[in-house]
Amino acid sequence: MTINQFLIIHKLPTLFSILNELKSNLNFKIEYLDDEEITNISKKNVVVISGDKKSNLQNQVKIEEYPINIQKLIENINIQFLKNKFNQQNNVKVGKYHINLNSRIMNLESKSLQLTEKEVKIISFLNDSDSPISINKLQSEVWGYKSKLETHTVETHVYRLRKKIEKKFKDNSFIVSLKNGYKIKD
Repeated sequence: MTINQFLIIHKLPTLFSILNELKSNLNFKIEYLDDEEITNISKKNVVVISGDKKSNLQNQVKIEEYPINIQKLIENINIQFLKNKFNQQNNVKVGKYHINLNSRIMNLESKSLQLTEKEVKIISFLNDSDSPISINKLQSEVWGYKSKLETHTVETHVYRLRKKIEKKFKDNSFIVSLKNGYKIKD
């Protein structure tokens, strides 16, 4: 099993020593960073514990009580890793846009657009495919229609979604129509 979660400890050398002794029982790696290194964290799955009260680092677990209950601290660290994973899974990049799947908000720079649940499903389904998706495939996968009924539901939703994106972001080519289906422009 590859461990890709990192606990960074800053200005708490004793805590680092204690957790480092327990590292074989933990599901994350532990590193100790000094002041200069703490500002250059580039790893994705990181949780930070800092002894610097002024520190306002992202994904930080704060120690509220002393003496420290190590078991409770490890539980809080694991909870923070779960929150990080949840946030990473729910914030997706689609082309030049970022979409939060929970709030259904599409962002580009300082502009944001509220999407419906169906619009998010359409974008997500198209984004997950390298090739164009047919209307029938969208009908069955996004709407759950099993029959070959003649309906313009997909075309209408895609048309309205395109207009919404064009109005907000001045982008008229986010979803392109090809003869074999729809595709998100790269």
